[in-house]
Amino acid sequence: MIKKLFLLLSLFGLVISSNVSLADDFDSLDFDDFAIVDDEDSDMTTESVSLNSGAGVVNVKQFDIAGVMLGMNYDQVNDLFFNGSGLYAPRQKNSVIYTINKEWKYNLDYECRQNNIFVPEQLEKCINSLAKNRGLLYVSEIHLERAFTGETVDIYFTSNATDNLVWKVVYNNDVNTMEGDSEKFENQREKKILAFWQGVVDKYGIPNSDEDKWISSENAYDPMMQAFYGQLVLQDKGLDATDSSENIQKARENFQAKPYAF
Repeated sequence: MIKKLFLLLSLFGLVISSNVSLADDFDSLDFDDFAIVDDEDSDMTTESVSLNSGAGVVNVKQFDIAGVMLGMNYDQVNDLFFNGSGLYAPRQKNSVIYTINKEWKYNLDYECRQNNIFVPEQLEKCINSLAKNRGLLYVSEIHLERAFTGETVDIYFTSNATDNLVWKVVYNNDVNTMEGDSEKFENQREKKILAFWQGVVDKYGIPNSDEDKWISSENAYDPMMQAFYGQLVLQDKGLDATDSSENIQKARENFQAKPYAF
């Protein structure tokens, strides 16, 4: 279908309306006001990528989705979406997600237990407080929506170990959604998809890898973008992998073991 649409073609976004900062004042952060979740194990599996015949590499790091580029820091994203104007707004619930890296959470769990804190609620509070005070609690996700069109933008950040930088941006719309399966609905769906792909090609150019990927090099850990029906995924898996490695190493070095003597 994608190939067909590109043959037919032949050859997004911006800021949101709000006067409130994403994390208004981190020092006064109330744990009840924001979602704090465990980080997920990163999916480091990557498929090989290669350039199409006659195609050259593109500078994917300069691509943006709704104004967000890979490598932007949290403050830059905060300024972009919370300056009081624009089309995107935080989703109504849990638009900001805070995370403690799993390796560090294990460290803090051990430390709190060594101080005889075992009741689950008190243990969680102890872990969150230590993480906040030590700079281990960080914004890992920001979720935005544009209610009028049903578009969403999900932004994912590395931890503070690598300066809390954007490593992935996911854009979604409803072009692949239609209320029926009769001929007229299929016709409308194809036109919606065609218009979406035309906009993608106009902004980013024709993919240089297969029919749906824009790559910086043939190394899948370098910045790349992939398009699906109604979705764009801009990511830097190398940055995510570096962040994961940094946290594993530093958490091991800073584990508060007992002072054994032998």
